[in-house]
Amino acid sequence: MTTADHLPGEQIVRTLGVVSANSVRARNVGRDLTAAFRNITGGEVGAYRDLLTESREQALNRLEEKAREMGADAIIALRVTSGEVMQGVSEILAYGTAVKLD
Repeated sequence: MTTADHLPGEQIVRTLGVVSANSVRARNVGRDLTAAFRNITGGEVGAYRDLLTESREQALNRLEEKAREMGADAIIALRVTSGEVMQGVSEILAYGTAVKLD
């Protein structure tokens, strides 16, 4: 996986198409209380950082699995974005172009 549009030293022989995967997670009361405290005292909200890190890793793992199912050797033009599905529920979306290499 790379954010680049090509892989140095590799020849792309076929574009298989767009591949995407996501992870949708909800906050919980414990994390919300920690975040509220941090909002008062300042500093990083580790519980949310960890939640988003886990979500991103899950989305990327799912993306890789889907690309393999398509027969891809690599994913180029990788992008990761996030959004709020509803209050307290966030989505991490990973997408890119699945390709076959020479």
